[in-house]
Amino acid sequence: MGAIGRFAAVDWSAYRRGDRVICRTLRGLEVGRVMSAADGAAGEQDGELLRRVSIEDQLLISRLERHRDEAFSACERLLAQRELDALLVDVEHLFDGKTVVFYFLGEVDSATQEMTDQLAASYEKTVRFRKFSETLYEGCGPDCGTESAAGCGDGCSNCSASTTCGVTSLKSK
Repeated sequence: MGAIGRFAAVDWSAYRRGDRVICRTLRGLEVGRVMSAADGAAGEQDGELLRRVSIEDQLLISRLERHRDEAFSACERLLAQRELDALLVDVEHLFDGKTVVFYFLGEVDSATQEMTDQLAASYEKTVRFRKFSETLYEGCGPDCGTESAAGCGDGCSNCSASTTCGVTSLKSK
C-alpha cells in the first residue's frame, strides 16, 4: 500500500535516492526505497534504516512476493466460503517474516478479523521463512558479530549471514 516516513541510518552511511533498504518500523522489519537524502533537519523519526537490501535479502523478498498471491487467493476463498462481505484489496508480508497484513476496503467486522488471524497463523506455518529472516536480522546466535560467536563455528568469517545479519555492522560500531 505504501507509506512515506523519516528514518535515521543506524550505520551513518549515506543513502541515495532509489536505494532499496531494510528499515525497522513500528510494524517490524520492512523493505523500503529511499525517496531523498536526509535534509539535516532534526525531527521525529518513523524508525531506523538498517542497511541496503543485499542479495540474501532479495532472495527472501522474492519468496515473500511469490507467496503473497497465494495468501490473497486463500483469503478470498475463505471470504466466499464464510459468506463475508469484506472486500480484500491487498496482502503484504513484512520482511521480518512475522507479519502478514491483509488490507480490506471499508470496515472489518469481528468475523473477518477472526478469519484473517487464523489465515495468518496457518499461512506462517506453511511458509516457514521466519527463521531465515530472524537470522538475517539478529545474526546466528549469542555474540554474533564477534569472533566468539557460538552459532558461527569459527566466528563471522564462516557465517553465511555475516554480511547481512545486521548485528555484525551494529556491534562493530
